[in-house]
Amino acid sequence: MNKLLVLAGVAALGVGAWRVKAHYDTTDGGGNKLLVDRIWIDHMPKHDRDLFNVFAMLGERKIGFFEKRSGWTGTFEAFKYSRGEGKLDTVFPQTGAKEQYTVKVRTCSENGMDYCLDIDGGKHGVNHYYSKKKWVIRDLASEQQLVDTLSADSETHDAVTDR
Repeated sequence: MNKLLVLAGVAALGVGAWRVKAHYDTTDGGGNKLLVDRIWIDHMPKHDRDLFNVFAMLGERKIGFFEKRSGWTGTFEAFKYSRGEGKLDTVFPQTGAKEQYTVKVRTCSENGMDYCLDIDGGKHGVNHYYSKKKWVIRDLASEQQLVDTLSADSETHDAVTDR
């Protein structure tokens, strides 16, 4: 079920027909290469009503979002961005608000994750996110395939544990 909840955040990216190329290289000091085209969460949800935060930036379109969601509800706010070494400048088109963040991506092994993101300076989201190597946003088709695969795994797990 946890995989399904996390992938609900991934599926939120499928709203548009965005095609995004993957970044497999390592951090570049400020972590900018790992920052974009990747799903970030603040924790793995423990159950379907557990609220968790999602952060993502789409490199090709220069759009990102902060989202707070569970398996049943959620809210998000999208932004346009520009970035420099360790900096992220955002504009939230709905409100016109502008925020500047400092960002740092590093490899880590906290909570079973591969990467950690520290983000500070704005009013949106939380200050610490995690990601896994496989949580790369490639394109709409590969994203949907990932959702389908993990949804099937989650349904199989739920069917076995419910008996």
